[in-house]
Amino acid sequence: MADLSVRNRYFDELFKTPGLVWMGQNTNHIPAHPEVTAAMVASIKSGEYNAYAPPLGFEDLRAAIVADFGVPGLEALVTEGGVNALSLICRARAKPGTTLVTTDPTWKWPCLFAKQQGAEVVQTPIYGPETDYKLTPDLLRAYIDDRCAILYVVDPNNPLGVTYSAEELGAFAAIAKENGALLVHDCTYRDFAEGHTPAVAIDAENAICSLSFSKWLGLAGMRIGGLVGNPALIAELAAVSTSVLGGSVVAQRGAMAGLKVKDDWMKDVRRIDLANKVRIKAAAEALGMAIPIWPSQGNFLILETGSTGVSPEAIVEAARLDGVMIRQGAYHTEAFGDRFIKVSTTVPEAWAEKFADNLADYVEKAKSLTDVPALF
Repeated sequence: MADLSVRNRYFDELFKTPGLVWMGQNTNHIPAHPEVTAAMVASIKSGEYNAYAPPLGFEDLRAAIVADFGVPGLEALVTEGGVNALSLICRARAKPGTTLVTTDPTWKWPCLFAKQQGAEVVQTPIYGPETDYKLTPDLLRAYIDDRCAILYVVDPNNPLGVTYSAEELGAFAAIAKENGALLVHDCTYRDFAEGHTPAVAIDAENAICSLSFSKWLGLAGMRIGGLVGNPALIAELAAVSTSVLGGSVVAQRGAMAGLKVKDDWMKDVRRIDLANKVRIKAAAEALGMAIPIWPSQGNFLILETGSTGVSPEAIVEAARLDGVMIRQGAYHTEAFGDRFIKVSTTVPEAWAEKFADNLADYVEKAKSLTDVPALF
């Protein structure tokens, strides 16, 4: 409990920081589309929040999510954030004597959920040019066996920003099926990728996709995500859900409005995102820092810190002292976390400019820091 309290105070202090530049959680801070804001304000003004939402989500939103994935015949389950969606899968499938197989780096929380259910987590190391920073079918075969209950693939990968082709996903789906595992395709960042195939378009029987409205639409604090899969899988997962009274009514109204304007909205978001990436890349490379994955297919970049002579944690703390929140690699991976920092890029261009302009100062400041506090 002590560690949890420290973590909570850490984020509480971040929220209290006036004008904080949030560039560490891959959240979208580009000003919201006016129709999204209007939908949520209208919901609040009408008092919709006085009532519970349907347990699976509003039918219009469920249908819109499936349409957005472009695979007919499936169903959607609306959840309280993408993390909640993944927890349902682990609650349903992870058991003692089973494994969850994923990559290293990966998104950490499903690993925790699987362990809470008594399962073992098996990670395949992908940080390096020898695998092009990606999971490969051969690498997967070396780490998976018939104990595997869940094959968890984050695509685009957080924090690396690599993505997988339909052919690669087809191979993963086949290997998962051979071993009796469910392929869980975490599609949180799919809207930033240059072409993306959801695994349910390849194997709707034995794959499920998770999604989030935190990253592309900027509703992180509203807590809304979901799952897309065949009706039998959705029914199985809904049966273990603790959200029996539905998710946030206000968030669902915002999500529905967002899907209606998504095509136009994302054009602007991607334009700003790319401009921010280019600016940050130039600043990092001017300091001799490497950008191993370019272009990143997520709304973030990793900057390798080895050439700076200081730890990722020290750079993160130096930036925090200037009101900029970025992430140390150890948040994502114990094995490779000492190699990089991660910087989110769906932010106002002035934020990215501040980070890029001051990056050299952060590195210099980091050299003099002797007491870096716990980071999360």
